[in-house]
Amino acid sequence: MYGEVSLTALGLLLVLLTWRTHRWLRRAVEPRRPAGRLQRYPSVTVVRPIKGLDAGAAENIRCALATGYPGRVETLFVFDDADEPAIPLVREAIRDRRAADQSVDARVVFCGQPPAGRTGKLNAMIVGLRQAKGTLVAFADSDIRPDRRVLTELVETLMRQEGAGAAFAPVVATQEPRSAGDAGYALLLNGLYGAAAAAATRREGGALPFIMGQYMVFKREAIEAIGGLEAADGQLVDDMFLGACLNANGYRNVVAATQVPIIQEGLSPKEFASVYRRWITFSRTGLPGWSFKSISVLHGVIFWLGLVGALVALVQGMWLAAAINGLAPLVLGESINRLHEALGGAPLGWRWRWVVPALLLAAPLVYLSIFSRRKVVWRGRSYELNAESRLRSPDLPDPVGGSQAA
Repeated sequence: MYGEVSLTALGLLLVLLTWRTHRWLRRAVEPRRPAGRLQRYPSVTVVRPIKGLDAGAAENIRCALATGYPGRVETLFVFDDADEPAIPLVREAIRDRRAADQSVDARVVFCGQPPAGRTGKLNAMIVGLRQAKGTLVAFADSDIRPDRRVLTELVETLMRQEGAGAAFAPVVATQEPRSAGDAGYALLLNGLYGAAAAAATRREGGALPFIMGQYMVFKREAIEAIGGLEAADGQLVDDMFLGACLNANGYRNVVAATQVPIIQEGLSPKEFASVYRRWITFSRTGLPGWSFKSISVLHGVIFWLGLVGALVALVQGMWLAAAINGLAPLVLGESINRLHEALGGAPLGWRWRWVVPALLLAAPLVYLSIFSRRKVVWRGRSYELNAESRLRSPDLPDPVGGSQAA
């Protein structure tokens, strides 16, 4: 009898904890107030590294040129070499944009292969920074699709926040999924990662001790204060590490109120598994401390305690305790789905309701795989990692690239 009461009480506690956590996170994802207009808008160089061909690449590139920014904008599309498949799309988009607006300042830059101990993205950022002419320098991933307000709001957020060295815009998956991999990607990004980021941002007064770097803008003096972008040499998660360096040097990484859609379509199970493993790897070294990770840990504890409690109760024939404990993972799954929608994700419907339990079931195995196979494949490159999930090679020479083409 005592065991049944205890298991029933555990199930009730888990359901209550899930409900309270959901209410807290739901408030955290509410839209925040924009920073407000500036009297003068400084010039900006947007460095956009591109490797391979993203889903919706042509539209992403066209949106990258249609910034709507009220000041001067220079856009640098940075490639490894002239064989990259997206180069024709970039040149066509630049040509079309200039036909409509002769003042467009954009060009293609080649950075060469990254040296040992440096990610391809960081190498492209370093070469792009060397050629940037703007007062501020922004870096944007190639798989995002910003609207005409994002860059303006990023600069407003950076310039109106005292002590800010960088500003970044959170990303959100908004498209209706075409595959289970797409649904998993959206739920990871929005319902799990995005909700935790929103809660941490509220708690920290609109700033974070790291940067989520899909679209970020820096003051040059902040980059110089940390020893340049080269400070992230040896890091797999270079953008988060740069933010941690800025934070350690007294600068704030402020979070813009606007969000940026990230475009991901048709992920196969194998492709999604690679993404899932990479993101968990990133979290080991990219997220400082436990304040951000604690929400994911709490979700895992609720799910597994509820699942184990339900199974134990079933074996013992304690049907009420089994039902209540089993309810906790179901309520948690519904919470994550609703948070995904609250952040701007497309409603997934009952067809994809099984994805959240699958993510949480797989999480321990994915985490353990990081230690058994210290390698990450990212945008066609394979990175060998050390025991701390950082780049293994100690060789850190300067980038060899820097040539450009109109």
